[in-house]
Amino acid sequence: MKDTLKVGAEYVALLEVDKDRTISFMGDALRVYATPSMVLDVERTCRALLVEHHDAGEDSVGARVEIDHLGPTLLGQHVSVKARIVELALPRVVFEVEVADELDVVGRSKHIRFVVDTARQGERLAKKAARVKAAAE
Repeated sequence: MKDTLKVGAEYVALLEVDKDRTISFMGDALRVYATPSMVLDVERTCRALLVEHHDAGEDSVGARVEIDHLGPTLLGQHVSVKARIVELALPRVVFEVEVADELDVVGRSKHIRFVVDTARQGERLAKKAARVKAAAE
């Protein structure tokens, strides 16, 4: 990890609430930004902040998401997802995130990610795959 990563670092993603980001279970007339989509947008925004500071062979994985979905955002509106690092104890990074549409703050989140070495992560996953295979036999 580069030494440019500091507590207070911020990243903002601007996103359109398209049909794929909305709920469908109440019909087309009541489509709004879905909570699972908000969670995914929070994770992707926090990862994007970290990517700017990774060394070669590093990435990050999500470990925890706490989210308050505070209000609806309509299909076609835009949201800003603003992530800020509030704790840095590598490999653990803690973010506070605010999600707002053009009118209101619609979400707040705390998210924890861990910086990983991608080669070691690949080895770890290969070991788990071997265990899965062995358990199925």
